[in-house]
Amino acid sequence: MSSPPNGPILVTGGNGQLATSLERLGQEKVIRVGRPEFDFDRPDTIAATIEKYRPSAVVNAAAWTAVDLAETDIEGARRANETGPAELARACAQADIPLIHVSTDYVYAGDKGAPYVESDPVSPETVYGRTKANGEQAVLAANPKTIILRTSWVYAPHGKNFVKTMLNAGAKNPQLKVVGDQCGNPTSADDLAEAILNILAKLEAGWQVEYAGIYHASGTGETTWHGLAVAALEEATKYGQAMPEVFAIRTQDWPTPAKRPQDSRLDCTKLEQTLGVKLPHWRESITRTVRQIFHAKAG
Repeated sequence: MSSPPNGPILVTGGNGQLATSLERLGQEKVIRVGRPEFDFDRPDTIAATIEKYRPSAVVNAAAWTAVDLAETDIEGARRANETGPAELARACAQADIPLIHVSTDYVYAGDKGAPYVESDPVSPETVYGRTKANGEQAVLAANPKTIILRTSWVYAPHGKNFVKTMLNAGAKNPQLKVVGDQCGNPTSADDLAEAILNILAKLEAGWQVEYAGIYHASGTGETTWHGLAVAALEEATKYGQAMPEVFAIRTQDWPTPAKRPQDSRLDCTKLEQTLGVKLPHWRESITRTVRQIFHAKAG
């Protein structure tokens, strides 16, 4: 079975942030699927979904993202991040269609001291990171027409994410404590979705062998979780929300079951040079996202 070149873009990930953004921005071109119709825990649904919709391309935005829970449910994380995506990649290969697979900065330990490039060796320190790193290799092995996008610190006006959590906490508390010694690249789900749609538009002209492989795709610019929280809360003051005091704390003062990368900045040069795509600066995107959140509340 091969899919028609004018078929829809199939996006996995149900009601996740990225899948939601892709459907909103891609409109009628995008079909979003999730449980129970498409479920990595039920491998028979994977090929059946490809056969039903006959897409021209697939974006895998489905993943186990509960980082701490993965430490105790290793098999669940493996199915969602490794064996399930490998099965999806095989189904795409059989239909001769490209797959864009979304991965994470957690494949790195965060101890390089400089932004990571794609050729840096992976060194995950969590179950989540290991299953995502293994999933990358499994997907690349299963389908030669695979593009992997590693991203980081994803937030959106919809769904559950750090920015919305901070805005809600700041509305209720005069003081907040936020980790200030972890560094990374905040990424708007809308910006990442726009980048993916631009890549897919490029693929419509025909697949090129040099497109295959791993890319870093995160927001331009860097900050800490504390810096991101302060920026979001300062934007919220434009809509009448009082600005709380935000104290920077150390990672060790906020212990979690899974270790977070200390410095997971990603160098996204390859994405721009090879595929002509660059995500906006996170400060621009946080302004837009906070505005959308408050407009949704008002509406």
